[in-house]
Amino acid sequence: MARKTGSHAETTGPRVRAAALRLFAQSGYAAVSMRQIAAEVGMQAGALYTYTADKQTLLFDLMREHMADVLEAWAAQPQGGSPGERLEQFTRFHINHHLDRPEGVFLSYMELRNLTPKNFAEIEALRRSYESELEAILIAGQENGAFSVPDTRLATMALIAMLTGITQWYRDDGRLSRERVQKIYWNMVRRAVKG
Repeated sequence: MARKTGSHAETTGPRVRAAALRLFAQSGYAAVSMRQIAAEVGMQAGALYTYTADKQTLLFDLMREHMADVLEAWAAQPQGGSPGERLEQFTRFHINHHLDRPEGVFLSYMELRNLTPKNFAEIEALRRSYESELEAILIAGQENGAFSVPDTRLATMALIAMLTGITQWYRDDGRLSRERVQKIYWNMVRRAVKG
């Protein structure tokens, strides 16, 4: 099939990834075929292989992009402040960043089981890098007496799970604004680390 007018790697590649992300989040990775992704973009299934090696690579690339985006956005946040200030900043950042990317969040948590061991190891390393940012804040708070948690690693995992869960139920047109949700969750996080 001839290349469609206007079909270029810089435009079609992102459209392929966006379609795959949407379909994987809606139906699950295992239920989505390359043919469905191609139909969503308006191309023949064989043409997809111009943009990705296979479905596993597409899933891995989407997860890697999501985690790289999270890490880059967090690194761009102003650094410094007390552990309490940093924890509030992390809480608000995590909520706001993830609410804008619910499909990516869903994929990154629910489809890990579908990665090959090699791909899983790479995504897990990126996730641990992000988790380590929060754990470092908790450790600093433990050291200066601001926080009291029995296990900083466990507290890290619990807090991230709590904050990430917001993407499952929050709606911009719901009864609570983002700012209100951030404030309520920050108060819960603050109380959780006081011991």
